[in-house]
Amino acid sequence: MVKTLHPQNYADVYHVGDYFRQGNSVLMDLSALPNAEARQLVDFAAGMVVAREGSMERVASKVFLLTHPKEESKPR
Repeated sequence: MVKTLHPQNYADVYHVGDYFRQGNSVLMDLSALPNAEARQLVDFAAGMVVAREGSMERVASKVFLLTHPKEESKPR
């Protein structure tokens, strides 16, 4: 499942983290934010995905996709 979020200020970073920790991929559209605040959200998201071994990809200007690592098939 991909959850699309349109944060209106830095306080909305809580929702980004919450949905990602629940196991959802998050499409984060920061186009409504000033550049300084958008940069803060990107910094937070980058740290979170690194800590969870996920990835972050820019899909458009001020739009980022946060995903979890792909599960590799393990031999039984």
